[in-house]
Formats: sequence, C-alpha cells, structure tokens
Amino acid sequence: MLIKQLSIFLENRAGRAKDVVGHLADNGINILAFTMADRAEFGVLRLIVSDTDKAIRVLTEAGFVTVATDVVSVPCSNATGSLSKLMTLFADSNISIEYMYAVYDDNQARLILRTADMDKCLKLIKDNNLE
Repeated sequence: MLIKQLSIFLENRAGRAKDVVGHLADNGINILAFTMADRAEFGVLRLIVSDTDKAIRVLTEAGFVTVATDVVSVPCSNATGSLSKLMTLFADSNISIEYMYAVYDDNQARLILRTADMDKCLKLIKDNNLE
C-alpha cells in the first residue's frame, strides 16, 4: 500500500524533535510511526501521521523544512523468519531498499520502506498477495 511520509529536517540540537511532536500534539495530529536518522549537521525525522496535509501546514508555519514522500507499507507476519522471506523476495526481484523501518499496529507488524522503483515494488506486493 502506498502511503505518505513526512520528512522533517532538524538541526542537531536539544529540543528540536520535542518541538515537532509538540506542534503536532497541539493540533490534534497523531503520530502513527516514526524514525530518526542522525547526520553530521542535521537529523531527519520521518513520520507517518493521522493527517498529512494538516501536519505539513502546521510544521511549515512553525518554520520546519517538511517534505512529503511516497513510501510503501507492507504487512509482515510477527513470526520468526517472516522478515527474511520478505527481504529475499525483494532481493530476488532486484528491488533495492533505500531505507526501511517497522511499526506494530493492530496486532500486526508493518514495514515502511522506500525503494528506487516504487512501481516495481507495488507490483511485487500485489503479485504476491502481500496486502
């Protein structure tokens, strides 16, 4: 399933992530999944939220550089070897994963991932009845 993800670029200083999540909370926006990556001079906070358009507006008005991108959400059984099977399927189909993180929701694990070929990834998911 194709979903929208927000990437927020933050200076590496105390309190910046708190500011982002505070603005979202103050505006009734729920964070459904997140990951943060550290770079030398800045960090990238990636979020899946309950209201993407509102979150973009709120964060942009607060002065945060915020970009929306398409990512794929795919279920992954919460059982030993399930992730290995999925990664093998992607590798065998020559789909390179740029980044990936997981979230556990409604008694089901889901992978959030970005690939260089999103159309090929979505076709693989559909062809293998993964959704």
